[in-house]
Amino acid sequence: MSTPTRPHRNFYGRLKGKSLKKSQQGYLAEDLSALSPGPISWEENPDRTSLDLGALFGGKPVWLEIGFGGGEHLVHQAAANPGVGIIGAEPYINGVAMLLGKIRRAGVGNLAVHAGDARDLMDVLPQGSIQRAFLLYPDPWPKARHHRRRFVTPEHLGPLARVMAKGAMLRVATDIEDYVRQTLEEVPRAGFEWLAEGPSDWRTPWGDWHSTRYEQKALREGRVPHYLTFRKL
Repeated sequence: MSTPTRPHRNFYGRLKGKSLKKSQQGYLAEDLSALSPGPISWEENPDRTSLDLGALFGGKPVWLEIGFGGGEHLVHQAAANPGVGIIGAEPYINGVAMLLGKIRRAGVGNLAVHAGDARDLMDVLPQGSIQRAFLLYPDPWPKARHHRRRFVTPEHLGPLARVMAKGAMLRVATDIEDYVRQTLEEVPRAGFEWLAEGPSDWRTPWGDWHSTRYEQKALREGRVPHYLTFRKL
């Protein structure tokens, strides 16, 4: 069997911001490796062998958060749902360091962390393995010529649809109206249905919602959050 060919993938986001605190450097050095869901990078896993999620989470349902920012929502969901295993993917190392500190303080043990591109993670997630996914305040790429960089494009949604189980839920939160438009156009094309019957369904946060730093910034600046729920067909 031939080894898969590594696809060419442009990456446009930030990988690192301001200098990390010594404590955050310690979190990365001491905790990150142990929280890895398994071999994901092309160097570690050139054959793109699927992750063993049963061994990772003991047969629990698996959720996925794509771009967890500072990790507030991810840790909240892990603490509130001990019967679920949750994988978070985030390439921004400052956000990863913040998450690791929150994991230590919360003492949650049902999390795995991929400090890298979510596309590499989705390469090795088994088909139909994800029961719920979160895309919360993704990078809006507001300029029209940059809209193709958004997550809600076929390049990202196709792999996401592959790894999500039939009937699985996808939650998208954003304060950018044009991102809402593109989400409502592209996500159904990828094999999802929008679960909304009236305005309250996208204006009201989910019952178990935990606000993030990005939402708080949006509210301070007068932007209106939207909460979109989709089901995998």
